[in-house]
Amino acid sequence: MDNTITNRAADNIRILSAAMVEKAKSGHPGGAMGGADFINILYSEFLNYDPDKLDYPFRDRFFLDPGHMSPMLYSVLALAGIMPAEELQHFRQWGSHTPGHPEADLAHAIENTSGPLGQGHAMALGAAIAERFLVARFGEWMAHKTYVYISDGGIQEEVAQGVGRMAGLLGLGNYIMYYDANNVQLSTTVEEVMNEDIAGKYRAWGWNVISIDGHNPDQIREALTAAGRETERPTLIIGRTVMGKGARGANGESFENKVSTHGQPLSAAGADIAATISNLGGNPDDPFAIFPQSRKLYEARAKELRNWVAWMKEEEAKWRRESPELAGKLDSFLSGKLPEIDFDAIDPGKDVATRAASAKVLGVFAEKIGNMIVASADLSNSDKTDGFLKKTKAFAKGDFSGQFLQMGVSEFTMACIMNGMALHGGVIPACGTFFVFSDYMKPAIRLSALMRLHVVYIWTHDSFRVGEDGPTHQPIEQEAQIRLMEHVHNHRGERSMVVLRPADGQETVAAWKFAIEEQRPVALILSRQNIKDLPGDRKKEAKKLHKGAYVVADVAKPDVLLIADGSEVSTLADAAQLLAEEGISARIISVPSEGLFRDQGTAYVREILTPGVPRYGLTSGLSVNLRTLVGDDGFIHGLNHFGYSAPYKVLDEKFGYNGPSVAVEVKEFLKSLQ
Repeated sequence: MDNTITNRAADNIRILSAAMVEKAKSGHPGGAMGGADFINILYSEFLNYDPDKLDYPFRDRFFLDPGHMSPMLYSVLALAGIMPAEELQHFRQWGSHTPGHPEADLAHAIENTSGPLGQGHAMALGAAIAERFLVARFGEWMAHKTYVYISDGGIQEEVAQGVGRMAGLLGLGNYIMYYDANNVQLSTTVEEVMNEDIAGKYRAWGWNVISIDGHNPDQIREALTAAGRETERPTLIIGRTVMGKGARGANGESFENKVSTHGQPLSAAGADIAATISNLGGNPDDPFAIFPQSRKLYEARAKELRNWVAWMKEEEAKWRRESPELAGKLDSFLSGKLPEIDFDAIDPGKDVATRAASAKVLGVFAEKIGNMIVASADLSNSDKTDGFLKKTKAFAKGDFSGQFLQMGVSEFTMACIMNGMALHGGVIPACGTFFVFSDYMKPAIRLSALMRLHVVYIWTHDSFRVGEDGPTHQPIEQEAQIRLMEHVHNHRGERSMVVLRPADGQETVAAWKFAIEEQRPVALILSRQNIKDLPGDRKKEAKKLHKGAYVVADVAKPDVLLIADGSEVSTLADAAQLLAEEGISARIISVPSEGLFRDQGTAYVREILTPGVPRYGLTSGLSVNLRTLVGDDGFIHGLNHFGYSAPYKVLDEKFGYNGPSVAVEVKEFLKSLQ
């Protein structure tokens, strides 16, 4: 193949990338200039997608891990006619489609939000697993590849170990990762911080590893062709590249392979943007020009892609004629339509731990929701996601007919994979572990919220009542941390996440109903210990959970409002009974989600939290959990210190978490107001 046009288009990407950063006076030009050859060949020759319907479900996916290399991605999308060329001139500016780090935007063929290094290629792994899951059910006619671009920084992030291990274990031949190895980072060279045998490490994980010159178009083609033929192993293509390729100073001196060109405009690094553009064959007076050769190359690719789409649709039509029942199921998967589930028929059990109630619901889901995938850290028999696993089986190399992913001890990678599954579409991902280990997952949870992905987080062992395991396993501050996400809104003013801590078995059923029907991330915080069912018609009353807060038990004229979530609501019920015996009337309020509660509006909030009535809050976490509900004038019994190793009933007594202790405290609080 004549590489003249190919190389010309790659230089066009280099020029556009440098010009974008220069005009914005902000960004990372060097890596984008080095990666231009690979991204150009991938998009102009290998990546299959529908140029007229960018969300075509059976397209190849491209996940960018190093979000700082966004100029490279935006540039190649402009050559392909997907990103409006004028948007390149608004890089990093208000209201543009070219933010500093890419944000998921299918209208412009951007599959994932990237920025925090490592997460992009972990999300890509989730997409690759989702593809195998769907192919196992509907056939190889829909098979597609997941391509990943990763940098030295992403390879170094610890999440890369989880991705390498899991992709190799599952033998994901549809997962192809290009490693741009340019030996330059933001503040050092790579060799100053890493001397690993990267190729050897990935081979040990079971990968197919290919090393190439990342600027040689023929070697790039050969590597991508070989990777496309691989069916038993994921492929790592290590491309040796030059940071800032083509960068020049005013006197023509080279500015390649310099740390200074990584994270600032070329002019700030001492290079000359005009000399660089001239060196790369462009016009310094028109730095955002798309070369005629580039247009010709990508117009030819668009024609090829339309032919590919037509062929794919013929294959699909043939399959649909032969498998009408499966076709209907596929349509329901892709549309997100849920089957009918009789939640009223689910019996969570009496006075059970909410993790056990969750297991009952998951058992029903395993039989009813054919596109739900549940993952767990090395805890499925403890976080009770095995309620789902018992009705299906775990994924294994070459076998994705089950619906469960055993992750081992790898919470961060697991959460990233869930995001990737949600981004791919067609599946409903959920994952479980102990609540205290949500700390490992927070970077991925944040991206779930930012992208508004339907991922369900299942966190058990929700309080100091983990007991004998001691303070390392007893979540104290975690609820306050994760509930902060309920207060973060997206650009449309919507809450980006919902956090639910159900108070008993029936609330757990209601929480799962809410979680599975939502289209944003939802977290369920569940107990290890058994919880006494709340008073009243629980099946009926627990359905009010969707309002975020509701009255569990009321009186005509309450003397005090007792406020809690989770297992503490049951403790309040015990205390209220004792208070009633002494003539003190209490309203008991369950608040599984303050975010949902506030969304009901001021009138409902005032109806539940009657102004002028003293408020007492009980939480097994930090007092701040309830501060905005109880107010500054109310009293909160919280746990503002780490826990201890002891049986949970002993801890309840020592920390004052039982009916008698709470009743005494409430009386003292009311007395102090007189």
